[in-house]
Amino acid sequence: MEHSLPGIHSPWRTATLVAAGVALLELVLLIVLAVALLADPVSQQIRKAAEAKAFAPVVAKPKKPVPAARPKLSRPETSVIVLNGNGRTGAAAAGADRVRSFGYTIGTVGNAPRRDVTRTIVMYRKGYRPEAIRLAADLKVKIVGPLDGLTPRDMLGAHVALVIGD
Repeated sequence: MEHSLPGIHSPWRTATLVAAGVALLELVLLIVLAVALLADPVSQQIRKAAEAKAFAPVVAKPKKPVPAARPKLSRPETSVIVLNGNGRTGAAAAGADRVRSFGYTIGTVGNAPRRDVTRTIVMYRKGYRPEAIRLAADLKVKIVGPLDGLTPRDMLGAHVALVIGD
């Protein structure tokens, strides 16, 4: 409390200011000490946890098997275009003979847009995946996918394409 007389200082005011200064100094020292003692162990724990997470093996979640859709078209109703993707003369014709031996209808035989296809591929137009999977199983072809590098127009009405690779 301020005195009305300016020349008189209260000893309590000075003692309060000194005590507050000492408390502030103690608080700063405690914070510095806590940071010095805890920062290194905490940062090591964070680093270890981050490394464990970063280098942990990725565990794939098991996917529920999707029941395979049944083909809508029979083999004779399924039209297949056979394309030579490896550049060897007669590869598409030989592939067409093999496809025909399983009962499929051959739409056309020709050359693929690319001649450097390394693996034989079965591709399908939208809605004909089950037919493509069945053809791939019949021919023991491992790669089945949607049209890639071919347009539905390139299919000339065929449902499935067989691109012969090396």
